[in-house]
Amino acid sequence: MPVVIDWRQVIDDGYPLPSGAAREAALAELSEALRSPDPALRDEQALDVATRWIPDLDSAARRRLGDEMAARLADGEIQARTFAALILAVVVEQGEFEPSWLAAFRRWYPAETDLRGHDPDLGWLHAVAHGADLLGTFGRSPAADPAPLLDLAAARLLAPTGYVFAAAEDDRLGYAIGLTLTRAELTRPQATGWLDPVAAAFGATGPGPPPAEISNTVRTLRVLYLLADRGVRPDWADGDPVPLAHRDAVRERLAEVLALMAPFTG
Repeated sequence: MPVVIDWRQVIDDGYPLPSGAAREAALAELSEALRSPDPALRDEQALDVATRWIPDLDSAARRRLGDEMAARLADGEIQARTFAALILAVVVEQGEFEPSWLAAFRRWYPAETDLRGHDPDLGWLHAVAHGADLLGTFGRSPAADPAPLLDLAAARLLAPTGYVFAAAEDDRLGYAIGLTLTRAELTRPQATGWLDPVAAAFGATGPGPPPAEISNTVRTLRVLYLLADRGVRPDWADGDPVPLAHRDAVRERLAEVLALMAPFTG
């Protein structure tokens, strides 16, 4: 698709949203820009515009965009997949939901193998962090069952990888799990049971340096322990902390699991 819109100019003009047929054409071009390998176009311009426009779209337009982003989670380009997760999170945050979107996310997130945070040429990729943002958004959605999302988080953490989190992925994923754990309908076994496979993996870790996925998991659970103790702010810095469901049980189970890797903390 040839470049027609100067997205930098759109930003400078205050993010005006076109109407009618011009809006459909602009959204189509914006969608293509969101999968561009050019990090300045994709991250600094298209993402900025998308996050401003999506709340002002009607529900039908947002759902069309959600369908497109869910399908893009299977794209052959890493930047297309990871930015699709970010945009889908913005769509779901506006109250839209389709079970097919969650199904696409569940297929992609634990299976993604390219976990690079930043690439010199492609810019920010951040599959774990961007996926965590979508996980947390689904986790807050009343349309999504929170318990399977906790299992999904454990699967992502324990998936074998050679990549050690280096760009705050542990913070983002811990925060997303914390958001999901604020759902009041979670039973106590659901709020703690997702940690059972983590405990099994920790217990099976042999001598020597732990694999990258084990190190990543430990660091993520430490973040989650802090959130279990202090609560989670759903809108980052704004508002009062919200307690986790079954807070004391979650905190105790986290301490037990973490002690398997660091007995001096138990």
